[in-house]
Amino acid sequence: MARRVAVIGAGSSGLTCIKCCLEEGLEPVCFESSDDIGGLWRFKEIPEPERSSTYRSLVTNTSKEMMCFSDLPMPAHFPNFMHNSQLLQYLQLYAAHFNLLQHIHFQTTVLTVKQRPDFACSGQWEVLTEDRDGLKKIHIFDAVLVCTGHYTKPVMPLKDFPGFETFKGEYCHSSEYKDPEPYKGKKVMVVGIGNSGGDIAVELSRVAKKTFLSTRQGAWVLSRISLKGRPIDMIGVTRLLGLVTLLLPRRLVNWACERELNQKYDHRLYGLMPKNRFLDQRPLVNDDLPGCILLGGLVIKPNIQEFQGSNVVFEDETVEEQIDTVIFCTGYTHNFPFLSTSLFTGPSFNLTLYKHVLPPMLEHPTLAIIGLIEAWGPIMPVVEMQARWATRVISGVIRLPPKEIMLKDVERERKRNMKRYPCPKHADLQLEYIPYMDELANELGVRPNILRLLLTDPRLGFSVLFGPCTPYQFRLRGPGKWAGARNAILTVWDRVSKPMMTRVVPEPRPSRLPKLLVLMICNFIHSAAPESLTAVC
Repeated sequence: MARRVAVIGAGSSGLTCIKCCLEEGLEPVCFESSDDIGGLWRFKEIPEPERSSTYRSLVTNTSKEMMCFSDLPMPAHFPNFMHNSQLLQYLQLYAAHFNLLQHIHFQTTVLTVKQRPDFACSGQWEVLTEDRDGLKKIHIFDAVLVCTGHYTKPVMPLKDFPGFETFKGEYCHSSEYKDPEPYKGKKVMVVGIGNSGGDIAVELSRVAKKTFLSTRQGAWVLSRISLKGRPIDMIGVTRLLGLVTLLLPRRLVNWACERELNQKYDHRLYGLMPKNRFLDQRPLVNDDLPGCILLGGLVIKPNIQEFQGSNVVFEDETVEEQIDTVIFCTGYTHNFPFLSTSLFTGPSFNLTLYKHVLPPMLEHPTLAIIGLIEAWGPIMPVVEMQARWATRVISGVIRLPPKEIMLKDVERERKRNMKRYPCPKHADLQLEYIPYMDELANELGVRPNILRLLLTDPRLGFSVLFGPCTPYQFRLRGPGKWAGARNAILTVWDRVSKPMMTRVVPEPRPSRLPKLLVLMICNFIHSAAPESLTAVC
């Protein structure tokens, strides 16, 4: 009998976990509290409690070729950076293509996940659920995959702002923001300069009377557009560039990146200059923010010192008066209310996870947390790789090292990350995209052998080494090998250009300038030199 696995959540992580379970001969049973798949990519006019929510205009910050699953490229006609509705459409295509919907129980909430009394022997779990009719049921599973993500519980630190109780205007978290229309003609304060804060501030600046963006640390701002108009992540996330970055002194890499960014617009001049170096914090991806600052519709302000009624005092002692609305883009914290508190043993009551997936203190590796990460790169390929690895562990194909070795590995990575991210909560989530993918791929036996490819298939080898590190690279060999991976890698730029080349542009006519120059030189020589020399022309 196949081992039964509970999958909690039917977003991008949950869907790929269902598929990976099926590939390993496991029996997945997915519980989704809403009425459809998609997780945070489903737009809803009214936010649901304990669930992240997108705003109407949300567009992805990573390109379609980098963020798709490894064995199903996104449709070629999709734009390179997609609206949230198009990414949801892709997830629906993925679910239909691999026949995943039949394994999902919608409008079913997981209330508790507990070890069975005989867990030391069986490794099994009791999962208590409640369906749409309020009917509760206990299920027995051999393993559990938690796929609810970490954008679940909005953080709104009102206590950090003295005098906020005197503020008479409206306020909300970015999870409640949907579109700019309600803020038309108002003075709006946006707090926080993450990707959501940047997007919302830009959108509001086009309709609000005045928009202010308050930031504690500033941010390095990247455009989605890179060399020759290509997607930035397809130029920046390559194996060769990653190797060069690893070999060069970190200080030199920071200097080069910051110099390049400041050539486009001086971050100090625009009030964006952050306290940290480029590699020490995640950049803000936004194409329009500097332009909005230049046009005056958006004003960058330092951290808020205090509220005085409708007036806001900043740390530089400046004051902005008559603020109508404050929107807190202050992020989320992960929340797993159905799990036992005994699992949260890390600093600041965080989960301690081996390879960002498995709690090493469990006697049996039958519980995995998928997607509890922040990466310098696309997230969906990472959660897919985590799912592939975790299901191989659950099925017994991959054996884990002893608990002591796993804990040492976790602590070593935590100390390394703490040098860059002093906050333990953020340090636990950080990972480097290509090294992490290769680490798990190595254990799975799916890491591409670049040297062999260069010798046996030079065209493919050069594409893997010098081109974008697309997810297809991890389907070239080993378990889960996909016959279409090679072609997907070699045709990646065709799919990039497909949605943009919507108008036939004639090839440029060859310039006649060089020919004219030759004729002019010959005429000059003919008039100034002996006849024997002009014969050459």
